[in-house]
Amino acid sequence: MTLFGILDAGVLPAILFTLGITHVTIISVTLYLHRAQAHRALDLHPAVAHFFRFWLWLTTGMVTKEWVAVHRRHHAKCETEEDPHSPQVLGLRKVLGEGAELYAQAARDREAVARYGQGTPDDWLERRLYSRFSWHGLALMLILDVVLFGVHGPVIWAVQMLWIPVWAAGVINGVGHYAGYRNFEPPDASTNIVPWGILIGGEELHNNHHAFPSSARLSSKWWELDIGWIYIRILQALGLATVRRVAPDPKVVQGKGQMDLDTLRAVILSRMHVFARYGKEVMGPVSRAELCRDADHCRRLVRRARRLLLTEGKRLDAAARRSLDQLLARYQTLATVYQFRERLQEIWDRKAPSQDALLHALQDWCHQAEATGIQALAHFSRNLRGFALKPTAL
Repeated sequence: MTLFGILDAGVLPAILFTLGITHVTIISVTLYLHRAQAHRALDLHPAVAHFFRFWLWLTTGMVTKEWVAVHRRHHAKCETEEDPHSPQVLGLRKVLGEGAELYAQAARDREAVARYGQGTPDDWLERRLYSRFSWHGLALMLILDVVLFGVHGPVIWAVQMLWIPVWAAGVINGVGHYAGYRNFEPPDASTNIVPWGILIGGEELHNNHHAFPSSARLSSKWWELDIGWIYIRILQALGLATVRRVAPDPKVVQGKGQMDLDTLRAVILSRMHVFARYGKEVMGPVSRAELCRDADHCRRLVRRARRLLLTEGKRLDAAARRSLDQLLARYQTLATVYQFRERLQEIWDRKAPSQDALLHALQDWCHQAEATGIQALAHFSRNLRGFALKPTAL
């Protein structure tokens, strides 16, 4: 064996090898740990699932049950003191710099792991090897890297060890709840942070994920790249994966004047799409009509107003709440469409005794919205009556 290992490879082959194996690790995290285990969005063939489990033991030392439990707890307690890694609570610097430590701390909470980690593998290999000797895989990987690449081996191993803590525990958990753009308005601070798809396997579409956690596909816009979904489709074509759920894709049936139970189902399942359309079709036009005096003035005010109007009330700090109150007090039409958005939210939040009662509440909302005489609001209401789900090919 030479100084450069049995492969006798130079720097470029070592770099390409490192990028290749870290990519496999990212795909293992997003397909196996995240989409299949944590959210049950797809089923993987046992051979594929075990390969991912073995690879993660070898390259990260992460235990499936612990990772799943920490992630499910993040969703259940998002942006609260019980969230294991919220930059809104802990600060961006801490989550970016200490993401792996925060994960390890949360994984030591055995009560939470038992509660949130149910349904994960509990076979002989998991009990006797992967969970019991989680660090042995890392040691074996170091030995393999040194044997294959000699003096480059420890550097390759170090990059492997940092890849998930930096990109997943740091960037996704940190920046993905702090800065970026939002397609949807779930009750948290999640954002999409493209164009990092090839490095993070689609996980950068974090706002889309929080809007539809049980979806196997994370992309929403045509230009968003979810490389994890590409691999899922390949595995599906080979008979090695079964997609269980994807985010709904609603459409509007033009000319449908009567809202029925099929419409109600489409509206409920596409709730995030409904509110996204409300922001685009109602809040945007009304804000521009109310606030614009000239182009530059319009862009600044509308951007700021839209951010205030679409942010869930409990996520507004005291200063933002005062600004919103002043905005609504000054512009009556804006206040009206804001109130109708809040009322639409209340229809979902309250517990209706039956589907018929919920349908009646939504019908009343539409009648009253159209009676306001606000063109954008009336147009949205008429479209809502025609909401339907497109057939989804899984």
